Amino acid sequence: MKKKLLAALLSVSMVIGLAACGSSGSGAGTGSAPAGSGDESGTSANEAAAEIDTSEHVVIKYMTTGDPPEAGTEKEASLNAMLDELNKILTEKVNAEIEIVYIPWTDYLANYNLTLARLDGSVDLVGTASDWLDAWPNAKNGAFLELSEDMLKTYAPKTWESVPADHWELCKYNGEIYLMPEDNFAQWTNHGWIYRLDWAKEAGLENGVHSWEDMSKYVLWVKENKKDLKYVWDSDGTEYAQMANGWIASHTDFVSIDGICSGAIWGGTKSDLYTVTTPVMTETDSLVEYAKLMKEWSQAGIWPTDVLNNTSGSNRDEFRVGQVGVEQHHTQTWTDLCSALPQNTIYKDDPKAETGFFYFGEETKNVVALSITHGAMAISAGSENPERALMVYDLIRNDKDCYMLFNYGIEGVSWELDENGLRKTPDSYNPDTQNINGMTNYWWGRNDNLEVKDATRNWDAIDKLYAEYDKIKIDYPYGQFVPEVDSIQAKIDNCNEQYTNYMKQISYGIYNGSAEDIVAEMQAALKSAGIDDVTAELQKQFDELYK
Repeated sequence: MKKKLLAALLSVSMVIGLAACGSSGSGAGTGSAPAGSGDESGTSANEAAAEIDTSEHVVIKYMTTGDPPEAGTEKEASLNAMLDELNKILTEKVNAEIEIVYIPWTDYLANYNLTLARLDGSVDLVGTASDWLDAWPNAKNGAFLELSEDMLKTYAPKTWESVPADHWELCKYNGEIYLMPEDNFAQWTNHGWIYRLDWAKEAGLENGVHSWEDMSKYVLWVKENKKDLKYVWDSDGTEYAQMANGWIASHTDFVSIDGICSGAIWGGTKSDLYTVTTPVMTETDSLVEYAKLMKEWSQAGIWPTDVLNNTSGSNRDEFRVGQVGVEQHHTQTWTDLCSALPQNTIYKDDPKAETGFFYFGEETKNVVALSITHGAMAISAGSENPERALMVYDLIRNDKDCYMLFNYGIEGVSWELDENGLRKTPDSYNPDTQNINGMTNYWWGRNDNLEVKDATRNWDAIDKLYAEYDKIKIDYPYGQFVPEVDSIQAKIDNCNEQYTNYMKQISYGIYNGSAEDIVAEMQAALKSAGIDDVTAELQKQFDELYK
């Protein structure tokens, strides 16, 4: 058997060769009916599938981002043991096996794109994403194979049937399907304030924090009444953009376009998704109110006085042990902090301890679900076995035995079920060497129909919040938008630089003069940087795509 792990090592000669060649959690049950259900084409596809020639054994190379386990270690041995079991099933069902090609995190995006551009058959299945792994640029440049409906129906029938028609539309570029979305996996990365719910109740907020006004009452109370804390929030000064984004989401119906720059400067609104707007320029009164509130928090000593230069704090770990009262991050982080994990000693130290989450947009019911192509699977245009690659993917995504092995590892070694049917680790489990999920890095087709809940998580609280999200969320509307920014990149960079400079001061209340003055200065600087020109160009591109 060939070696199971292939680390992608890229040489200077490869780069030169490429230049010479000129290479370039929402559920699947929502929305419209499944695209492959109840039609004659689905029946013919099933008949065709029965006639597929799988007489030749093939190796399917699955490419993912992440560092490979070191050769010869127990960690590699654990992964290989799982792959042995998985490949027995894949061989029996489709006469194929899977190998993992890793793109290490160092310079991962450049190396990822270079590997794809080779088109030499070294990869087949490609984990990709529209918002952080250049899915659409790679589709545009010919790195991914067009996936026809007949091809999907024939070689990935369960995936085809489970993905709604409107989701397949979001996987198209120039009318052709290039991606298979991770659209049936609850994953929330919307940000908010993580706080001590038990302390909020002490502060008179019996129902917890549900607005910025509540949050202000909470942090000021904690500052005055929890004198033994290191800080209320031991911020390292990097959260200025998320704080500003959160304020805007909580006071408007703004929906930002991902990936233009580090700040959420451009986007539409829920009431008018495809008219580009810039709240940093239009929501002046609200931004002044925000600047005043942050000045109040700063003067009260909610964070360190040197917050913008604070590199020594580790606020999340400090929250786990009760040294701070606030953490700012996304929902998935809260699901960890609200659970009685061994590292979260606040629950052992204080049986009354509870951790709440005030999510940005709660006041306005402005919550946008993660793009279904935040994680997706593609087929390399250079694949020598694209049909078999689809068959392997269909099994890993939809076959229970394959899914459990690839995501959790071998039962009894890396996981087992408790008396409630929840997933736990055996007493002999070693997280450093037997964490299979941390090695397969399968973020491109997880399936809630096959997921087994982790016994260590606080599912009563988590399920309640997820249900609330499901009632108010909208799908991310700009998943197919691939901005052409060459002509405006310099102005985008200038705008981002000015926004960063001023928003750091505003978000941490560290500015001279009045709130009105600092907001006016920022808006003038953005105007000089060319924000109106960028807005006009993005609108032109929106009109071409959406109108």
